[in-house]
Amino acid sequence: MKLLAVETATEACSAALYLDGEVIERYQVSPRDHAQLILPMVDGLMREAGLKLADLDALAFGRGPGSFTGVRIATGVIHGIALGGDLPVVPVSTLAAVAQAFFDRNGDRCGTAFTAMDARMGEIYFAVYRREAAGFAELIGEETVTPAESIVFPDVSGAGIGTGWGPYRDALAGRLFGCVDLIETDNLPRAGAVARLGARGYAQGLAVDVEDAQPVYLRNKVAKKESER
Repeated sequence: MKLLAVETATEACSAALYLDGEVIERYQVSPRDHAQLILPMVDGLMREAGLKLADLDALAFGRGPGSFTGVRIATGVIHGIALGGDLPVVPVSTLAAVAQAFFDRNGDRCGTAFTAMDARMGEIYFAVYRREAAGFAELIGEETVTPAESIVFPDVSGAGIGTGWGPYRDALAGRLFGCVDLIETDNLPRAGAVARLGARGYAQGLAVDVEDAQPVYLRNKVAKKESER
């Protein structure tokens, strides 16, 4: 299984290759340079692995939520590559990628992640994930954009992860009533995690044709703005 993944939904820009279970990645935090960085990252990875588009089985991308511009960059890049190589695409939640990277680092130490990304305008993108038996992030409930003091959560304990736990730490901790065992605030989504989840999704038959590989913004007014263009 050979899969190329990109992730540009936040200030971090990254690309990764999944090669029969091994992941190689290029990653850089550079908030305003994604459009200039992502294609050279992809080209560098493909050269390093000695691959051409025809060698790939599928693509994956961080489909959001996240920065409107960042999500559009990843979507556009993957659409172009998919059309050029006639490849199926696995859209992967940016929040799931944050949780997956956390689970990959922490093994069996923590099986639940309260994942929050700063959505600006006094809100967060929020979702709860558990580490299922095979080690992959599995969504509990649904993803949402909400004020931190209005989150809905299951009656479990776990780790608070993501950039939303910086500015909204007190509000989130207050809502979670002592269910948080650990807090990490520097978790940004990475293409390596998108690649792992993408390969998993491909094996489960979740790949779609390029025209069905669409971004997810969660904010209705942002989605409307795109549809008006």
